[in-house]
Amino acid sequence: MIPKIALCAQFLLRNNRVFTRSLKVLQRQWTRHPGLPAASRGIHVESPPIIPTLTTSYAHGTSSTSLRHTTVGEALLKAVERTPDREAVAFLQDGVRKTFAQLQQDVDQAAAGLLAIGLQKGDRLGMWGPNTYEWILFQFATAKAGIILVSVNPAYQLQEVEFALRKVGCKAIVCLTQFKTQKYCDMLRQICPEIETSTPGDIRSARLPDLRSVIVIDSRQPGMFHLEDVMQAGSSQYIQQLQDLQKKISFDDPINIQFTSGTTGAPKGATLSHHNIINNAYFVGSRMGYSWRPDLRICLPVPMYHCFGSVGGGMCVAVHGISIVFPSAGYDGKATLAALESERCTYIYGTPTMYVDWINQPDLAKYDLSSVQSGIIAGSPCPPEVVKKVITMMGVKEITIGYGTTENSPVTFCGAPSDNLDRKCETVGYIMDHIEAKIVNPSTGEIVPLGMLGEIMIRGYCVMLEYWGDEAKTRECITKEGWYKTGDIGSLDAHSYLRIEGRIKDMIIRGGENVYPAEIEQFLHTHPKIKEAQVVGVADPRMGEEVCACIKLVDGEDCTEEEIKAYCKGQIAHFKIPRYVLFVTSYPLTITGKIQKNKLREEAEKLLKLRKKK
Repeated sequence: MIPKIALCAQFLLRNNRVFTRSLKVLQRQWTRHPGLPAASRGIHVESPPIIPTLTTSYAHGTSSTSLRHTTVGEALLKAVERTPDREAVAFLQDGVRKTFAQLQQDVDQAAAGLLAIGLQKGDRLGMWGPNTYEWILFQFATAKAGIILVSVNPAYQLQEVEFALRKVGCKAIVCLTQFKTQKYCDMLRQICPEIETSTPGDIRSARLPDLRSVIVIDSRQPGMFHLEDVMQAGSSQYIQQLQDLQKKISFDDPINIQFTSGTTGAPKGATLSHHNIINNAYFVGSRMGYSWRPDLRICLPVPMYHCFGSVGGGMCVAVHGISIVFPSAGYDGKATLAALESERCTYIYGTPTMYVDWINQPDLAKYDLSSVQSGIIAGSPCPPEVVKKVITMMGVKEITIGYGTTENSPVTFCGAPSDNLDRKCETVGYIMDHIEAKIVNPSTGEIVPLGMLGEIMIRGYCVMLEYWGDEAKTRECITKEGWYKTGDIGSLDAHSYLRIEGRIKDMIIRGGENVYPAEIEQFLHTHPKIKEAQVVGVADPRMGEEVCACIKLVDGEDCTEEEIKAYCKGQIAHFKIPRYVLFVTSYPLTITGKIQKNKLREEAEKLLKLRKKK
């Protein structure tokens, strides 16, 4: 064992930042359990694992850092005490900048105002809109008052928003009058015509029986509160009530309902606690280096409606005391690049679709991105070619990949900024602290051998409390032993790094052969003319399903179906070569930038039917 430690020490000397801590970890692992087999020791994850510990497809991320046991309100207060005058948030489009002290003052005033208009601990408040200061404000104000924030997709239309608000029984909703083509107040009036003649705070609606208050951020509307009314209502009486309430708020209380993006079926309300999101923000931030890197400024173009934005962004403000820069209310690729330059941001968050957009901006080279040290790609699988271009074209050498689900608060695997290129391109990182993962045969539930494909299952502090008001769906995805079924297919290596092959539901069964779309997509991204590729299965009377590639070309390029097939021949197995190739200009997306493969499949089948008729 001693020679192994010596070799590891030589390797770690190349990275002074983690050497001391990692060597101590290695020594501690060996001295504590010198006689135990590797699989019994867990895998220590406070620094990237360098000893191949796992012998089967089960990983437990052990850590000498204990779980946090604070509420969201307590976490923000501690950040304010540490750096009251540091800038907490900057909303560039609206020209809003707040220090930690100013944010805390606004949060207390808004929380007291919510109590004043009749909301109580445990009530649900919907936040419906793009990335504005009020999103952050009410994220923390609801937490301080023990009110459960419901993240409502800003792109929801009438039927969808009515379903969401009714499902969780929202007592209040906060919104803009309008954003782009979304007329929020008009939609609410269509659902609840009673608002027009109601007293603000006393709405009585047949279709939304729990709704009492609508809070409008930017205008005065009949039957609705203006944000100023709520802020002014928080008198000293309610400030005192708010302080008294802090003793009754537990870190195990539900604090956020995040609707799944609805890529398949009706959205479900994943219910998360203070404990879920505080710890996820803490350990993800620690892995990214937020606990020791100075003057962090994170550029956040991803929506706050999604866990990636609200936990990886908003919660990290409180937990790590970092500064967040919001380049625009809705996603804007050029505004993001401009913000990275003008604000000298050090980190960037984005979905793979966003990174594809940035690296394909024709004037990318004119932006000075030299301040950007690292970042996270998450939200959906990212092709290796995209990762390589982010490093070479944007200069983000310490880019990392994260993996998780809304139901897991969200991150369960994440790479380290110092990981080598192969790990950044081929995996989604290693197991997070205090989380268990196993890879099982979806049919039998048995753990598969190391390196074999199976369904990824997760257990630990990160697993949601429930799907709100849906016990059957909750039982369907969380076993009685506490394992969450992700529905994703992947494999583990001996260091606990995870490879994702795709969704079980996305898997194509072609003439009895299992085909994983992600594998074909990654290969297609190596073609110089291809900007983005998505692969779906389309119905076929003989084979059951056939492989269909939906391709977006690089601007100005032309390509043919025959050229794509010829490129694949001899490079990937014959049964994986797309039978059909469709050239498209866009994909159906959720608001979080995820491809809606069920809708893409439907669109592809319609286009192929039209093609056959011709």
